[in-house]
Amino acid sequence: MHVARLSLTDFRNYRSAELSFEPGATVIVGRNGQGKTNLVEAIGYLATLGSHRVSSDQALIRSGADAAIVRALLSSGGREVLLELQLNRQGANRAQVNRGAAKPRDLPRYAHTVLFAPEDLAIVRGEPSVRRRMLDGLLVQRMPRLAGVMADYDRVLKQRNSLLKSARARGLAASQLTTLDIWDERLVALGAELVDRREELVAELRDPLAAAYRSIVDDDHRPEVRSVLSIDGADPDDETTEADTATDGDEPAAASSGPAPTAERFASALTSLRRKELERGVTLAGPHRDDVLLLLNGLPAKGYASHGESWSFALALRLASAELLRRDSTTGDPVLVLDDVFAELDRSRRERLAAAVGGYEQVLITAAVLEDVPEPLSHRVIRIAGGEVVETPPATSGHSSHDEPAASAERMPSEASGV
Repeated sequence: MHVARLSLTDFRNYRSAELSFEPGATVIVGRNGQGKTNLVEAIGYLATLGSHRVSSDQALIRSGADAAIVRALLSSGGREVLLELQLNRQGANRAQVNRGAAKPRDLPRYAHTVLFAPEDLAIVRGEPSVRRRMLDGLLVQRMPRLAGVMADYDRVLKQRNSLLKSARARGLAASQLTTLDIWDERLVALGAELVDRREELVAELRDPLAAAYRSIVDDDHRPEVRSVLSIDGADPDDETTEADTATDGDEPAAASSGPAPTAERFASALTSLRRKELERGVTLAGPHRDDVLLLLNGLPAKGYASHGESWSFALALRLASAELLRRDSTTGDPVLVLDDVFAELDRSRRERLAAAVGGYEQVLITAAVLEDVPEPLSHRVIRIAGGEVVETPPATSGHSSHDEPAASAERMPSEASGV
């Protein structure tokens, strides 16, 4: 799969923009703050329904505008699909597929991307929420329906937390809060599926992760990924969990899954934690509090890995994700996006990363300095300045199956529904 055309209206710093792309590598060059990352951020949003830089859609809408529109024409095996997304300041976001009404959460069925960015270092060194977001973004691309499950889980979690806070304020005891059982049942049903899907994904990542790490480092540092589950007693939000429980090759704090079904363990955890939850006014177990322990040579990468090793681990996780999407897909390779990554790497890692991604159908690269990009990837260049495209390579092919995306202020029909 590759992005053939991209059109933006009132997205970030772009009043309007329209670009054509070809298979292979394309470098988007511009000084910092000119808008090059905004282009690839829009493409990534279609695949993951989220930004790698901000958590709120509001930041994606140009200042003074009521909505932003992203249109992308995707091509795979001679077939094309036009995806359109409208992000609204007020009301639900809207989407269309081939000009027909769709839900935003339908878009990841068609758009598959893996984005590498400087922020990826936080996957290794940052908080558990960063690693959860990485797993969930990949899950949504592999199983788009999980976007709905995640949204439903978040809604139930907010309702349950609201009830806990209210109970704490009123001084209610656990025995006086019978309505909590109703929310528990729903939380367990949704959360158990998310825990199980993440567990399966972690297992699938192990082999491609090891292969990807060797391709970048040319050495075997035994990279591993292990789940740390709050329903089994771990507290990933405690900063001492990783460093204190996995040194010298020991197992992480979380127990193995064991024979009990996930839903049963989740329900049991909520029961045992209820008094503490009432004291704190927050839900203390569930996929929203889980983590993934990243290990190198049996030690937690967070706190023990060098800067270079941490970068290599983060890149390997992205390459492993791309490999899983490539295996799953019926539409070809995912689009690889490398956002200002080469500037962060030494020459050896640049060359190894370039070799690792060179075989994918389309690679989109952003860079402040073209010389940072290895020569095999830098034959096609688009230049950006001040939120405008100032120079593009000549197009070599045409598209005809659907109307081309056009950068305009046209809004989507009211019948296009949001989530």
